[in-house]
Amino acid sequence: MYNFSPFKEKTKEAENWLVKEFSQLRTGRAAPTILNAVQVEAYGGRIEVKELATVLIEDARTIRVEPWDKTQSKIIEKAIISSNLGLSVNSDDRGLRIIFPELTSERREQLIKVAKQKLEEARMTLRSMRDKTWEEIQAKEKEGGMGEDEKFRFKDELQKFVDQTNKNLEELFERKAVEIKS
Repeated sequence: MYNFSPFKEKTKEAENWLVKEFSQLRTGRAAPTILNAVQVEAYGGRIEVKELATVLIEDARTIRVEPWDKTQSKIIEKAIISSNLGLSVNSDDRGLRIIFPELTSERREQLIKVAKQKLEEARMTLRSMRDKTWEEIQAKEKEGGMGEDEKFRFKDELQKFVDQTNKNLEELFERKAVEIKS
């Protein structure tokens, strides 16, 4: 019997990586996850914005950032501007308003291309994991740990896992493409 648990865990990691990468692709809609990439220099270390403030969606194209410590507003504003996310930042008495500009059709196409590249990176990772697992199965057969029939049964099982993960990755891409186009 071959243990596919490590392979399944790594496929989940690849899916989670793709979700994280897609969350950082800015669309025309306000998405608080875009601030996950922003690090603020505060309290003697680098801290994420969500650890310093409440982050809320105000409307379709605006996020409100309300720092718990109002003295951190300027530092957060500076960090968001220097992160080059293409967002407008306005300061007021409650905190910061982050405005997502409308995307041009050209920029939407570029974002879809970037999303496709991320999808392909995830697929390449999946292929390398599949090849490594297949090599382990073949090595186990050569050592006498399994018969040839079992080896090919495990190969089919492995391919089913790969196909399902590829389908999941493709669905993630399709959802992101629709989000970018809308």
